[in-house]
Amino acid sequence: MKNCIQSFLMFRTMMGHLDLILLSAFLSVSLTAETFHPVEGEALVIKCPKWSSSVKFTWYRMDTHKRIPAEEEGSRIFSIQKFLWFLPTSREDSGNYTCVTRLSTNRTKSYNVSVQVHSYKPGGCFPIRTHYPNETGRGKVTCPTIDNYENATVVQWYKDCKPLQGQRYLKKGKYLYIENPRREDDGYYTCQFIYTHKGNVFNVSATRIFISDVKHSPLPPQIIFPKNNDVVEVELGAALSLKCQARLGIKKQPLAAVTWDVDNISVKNLLFSRFHEETHFFDGHDQVYYKETTLNITEVKKEDLQSNFTCIALNEMYNTRVTVTLQLKVQSEGVLPNALLITGSLVLLGAIAVSVILYQSFRVDIVLLYREIFQPQSVKDDGKTYDAYVIYPKNHISEANFVEYFVYQVMPDILENKCGYKLCIYGRDIYPGEDAASAIEKRIQKSRRLIILLTHQLINSKEDAYDQHIALYNALIQNDTKVILLEMETIGTYGKLQESLRFIIKQQGTIKWKEEHTVHPQSPNSKFWKQVRYHMPLTHRVSHSANTR
Repeated sequence: MKNCIQSFLMFRTMMGHLDLILLSAFLSVSLTAETFHPVEGEALVIKCPKWSSSVKFTWYRMDTHKRIPAEEEGSRIFSIQKFLWFLPTSREDSGNYTCVTRLSTNRTKSYNVSVQVHSYKPGGCFPIRTHYPNETGRGKVTCPTIDNYENATVVQWYKDCKPLQGQRYLKKGKYLYIENPRREDDGYYTCQFIYTHKGNVFNVSATRIFISDVKHSPLPPQIIFPKNNDVVEVELGAALSLKCQARLGIKKQPLAAVTWDVDNISVKNLLFSRFHEETHFFDGHDQVYYKETTLNITEVKKEDLQSNFTCIALNEMYNTRVTVTLQLKVQSEGVLPNALLITGSLVLLGAIAVSVILYQSFRVDIVLLYREIFQPQSVKDDGKTYDAYVIYPKNHISEANFVEYFVYQVMPDILENKCGYKLCIYGRDIYPGEDAASAIEKRIQKSRRLIILLTHQLINSKEDAYDQHIALYNALIQNDTKVILLEMETIGTYGKLQESLRFIIKQQGTIKWKEEHTVHPQSPNSKFWKQVRYHMPLTHRVSHSANTR
């Protein structure tokens, strides 16, 4: 008895270590529990199962070992708790994903999925592969995954890629009811619905199979591969195998065949020993019946290059066919053309790389030079009065002289007098007697840019300045005004800044004041002011008859 207890305890210990090993390795090992087959360009929402004591959900992409972040402005792939969003899907999204759930007991569970994004052309057929449980016999088909999409609306049902119509079909919510289902009702049912997320509308389609109580049912024959008009490269004298696979129905079919023709003559009727067929069948997902026939050619001859090889798939409904042809593999024409091609490609790539490096290094100078030479005019009727509204920390003590001198003397001298911009500065352009809050809001709305001076006094101030609050609201929520951040002192890690400012810094960085402040005017061509001018809007040019902006 004692030995049994010791063995049991050792087993529990080993299993505990195994859990830790699997947890540490889940990012590099993909154990797919479920596969999704969305259509490219549509929305996809995947839900992680919620175990009874789940407290936290984290999504990862397996092949990159990267965590899927929460939703940000403009993000296409993001996660929120147990949901993973693709808005919309792209072919590059195909891969394996995992949801790691932390339980209240501090243990973890993982749920792994595979995403295979399929291309779709208008008028074509939806992806035939399905992963949703099939419906059988009851006459009710449920739209798959629609519960993952909040406030989704079904707009159309399809059967075998054709719009579903007729009095026998009742569409109600996420359900499709079939009156007195019979064998011809068996097939692939696709529901297409609309999903709206933050004002953006996306299409979603999901397919499942319906099987009535009959023993078998044909489906319209569909050849999976090859595709019609495919061209196969061959070598003369070599052997060749051409495979043709077709979907024929639900369960094994009493009348179904997949055969090859060569120039409209069945291979079975050809007298040449070079051609022969091998056929086998298999059941796929949801009891779908497939047949595959391989045409084996023992030796490819020159006349085969002029022949048409046609695969025919048929059942009791009708037949379909695809044709492929053969062509010789392209042989290398020598080392010199290849060498010239490689050399030319390397030279072109090098020139592109140098151009990119030069542009990145001198981007600011190039843009400013372009503005000076071509003098592009900005839109005059944009309804704005000021080029920039200046936000700076007020009520300084130790740094008051520096900040006020910079705001009231240096900035107007450079940006207004020498560069032709018009600034709105609190204390200079808001008139006595005006309601401060209303005046600030109106001036900001009339400004094309927001210039914020970052200093320690601004960071440590416990007062949430009204102009700063309105400015960040316009920049982040309304996405109406661009922000220019001037880091007048070394801030460090930005940890004490409010989250909205940290977000802007992460997106575009700051312009650092590194010049020695003097009483002499600064040059607009210094590195600091070039950066500021680069982020400022185009100046509004007026006719010669106008003396002011």
